Amino acid sequence: MPLTFDMPREQLATYTGTNPRPADFDEYWDAALAELDALDPKVELEPADFQTAFAECFHLWFQGTGGARVHAKLLRPRNAAEQHPGVVHFHGYSGRSADWSELLGHVAMGYTVAALDCRGQGGLSEDVGGVTGWTLRGHIVRGLDDGLAQAPEKLYYRHVYLDTALLARIVMGMDDVDENRVGATGGSQGGGLTLACAALEPRIRRAAPTFPFLTDYRRVWDLDLAKNAYAELQEWFRRFDPLHEREDEVFTTLGYVDVQHLAPRIRAEVLMGVGLGDQVCPPSTQFAAYNKITSPKSLRMYPDYGHEGLPGNGDAIYTFLAQL
Repeated sequence: MPLTFDMPREQLATYTGTNPRPADFDEYWDAALAELDALDPKVELEPADFQTAFAECFHLWFQGTGGARVHAKLLRPRNAAEQHPGVVHFHGYSGRSADWSELLGHVAMGYTVAALDCRGQGGLSEDVGGVTGWTLRGHIVRGLDDGLAQAPEKLYYRHVYLDTALLARIVMGMDDVDENRVGATGGSQGGGLTLACAALEPRIRRAAPTFPFLTDYRRVWDLDLAKNAYAELQEWFRRFDPLHEREDEVFTTLGYVDVQHLAPRIRAEVLMGVGLGDQVCPPSTQFAAYNKITSPKSLRMYPDYGHEGLPGNGDAIYTFLAQL
């Protein structure tokens, strides 16, 4: 059983995380949502070159927090006769939204589908920057220096989490979409964003994350797995705090954008896929978030798989969201 690097399965079932939760965490996110409420997203739809006989495809642009121009792919069924469900998709770290053809499955069932490009990663969304300190690479630590200087509202992932909620709101506000039948899904970074979206937009009805990233950062550090997707944690310490004199402060600041602390806000039904041999996003970090979800939930556990394709998981997600 590939659990020797982490913890036994019975402990995973009760583990609730290591990374500190800031004392003003709820106030922080309540203020962020108030900022979102006051925002005019200035939505624009631009027909895409890619089109099919049954799906209209658009580039969707909106203005997010900080004035960033954010992009998503929007696909909707042609000539929909009545209100129908929607799904928002989120991509993995450093990537971009899926190809148009990969997003057609739920459109074929009569759903509207929107796929976000995360700011400053591989897609078309703008990262307006404006943070103090290190920007060579690494979005987890983008804005950390400002956070340590009592300005945690500049953390990069605060803005991306709000983008996920705003995109869901935009889809829910479309005339042909039933706002009470919208789901969310994604893997790795997309899994973390799926949970963040469901937490910040409680009308999300079903959420299907796969091996979520962005959760329980200190546990990643304690397992000596600050590499691969989490490598920037170690690099930040090597450059700016080699004696770890500010370690507690650093992880507490990152706690503002630790998905496990948002998880109790989720009201959606959740289906989560986990590879128990995952050394990119360790299972315990994923369970830290899962075990804090109080809404209906279920797991698909793969004992022999890591951070990779999980056989049958895509079909399970498709069926789960089809029940919207």
